[in-house]
Amino acid sequence: MSDLIDYIEFEEGSIPLIISVPHGGILECENIPQRSTGVFGIDKGTIEFSKEFIELISLKFKNEFSELKIPSYIISKVRRSKVDLNRNESEAYNQNSSLARKIYRFYHRKIQELVNYNISKFGRSLLLDIHGFEKDNRPPGFRDVEIILGTNNLESLFSISIPKRDWNKNIRGKIIEKFLELEIPIAPGHPRRREYVLSGGYITKQYGASQYSSSSKTIQFEFSDRIRRYDISLREIVLTTLVEIFYQNIENV
Repeated sequence: MSDLIDYIEFEEGSIPLIISVPHGGILECENIPQRSTGVFGIDKGTIEFSKEFIELISLKFKNEFSELKIPSYIISKVRRSKVDLNRNESEAYNQNSSLARKIYRFYHRKIQELVNYNISKFGRSLLLDIHGFEKDNRPPGFRDVEIILGTNNLESLFSISIPKRDWNKNIRGKIIEKFLELEIPIAPGHPRRREYVLSGGYITKQYGASQYSSSSKTIQFEFSDRIRRYDISLREIVLTTLVEIFYQNIENV
């Protein structure tokens, strides 16, 4: 499968954190036929955003411990219109394409390997699946937000149901609390307003606690185009805040 590194970029890290970026690729792959249904758009800027996060959190560990510690990551270079890695395999690509099949299976096998490695080495794993949304395409009538968290109604964080009073006593709750403090709109975050909330796609559900392993947690992050592409100062605040949150909580994810 060495030829597949032309389509998938990945690295095994040294902390129990994995970054997945399935929809940021721009590689045309002319030998792969177009998908016929579903969403085709690129989550522009998610690869650059994720690499900056990886660099910043690695630098944070180096400054604090004088040693290099990096998250694992897996990034698709392929256009979503050719292979959608955040869907069930039967819907993810034109089934007549053997190359698309290899790319899809390689990506998901690599996620499994990274999650299993983290569980074996650290006793736990947290996967962040990075996506983007365009603020102008948000359905009308919903609260305007910059970040959306998807955890499949917390099932990707917990293998069993937890009491409502404990819903915010976890890494998702800490993320929401911090961004609300900074007055950066995040969903879920306002119980009395209609919110554009996404529960999380195939990757979040497939490798979360309720389906994969109680030691494997997943969160889908949707970042606005303002964060990813247009507002440099907001982008820096979001990145440094996330670095601090995961640096402070990496032992307890």
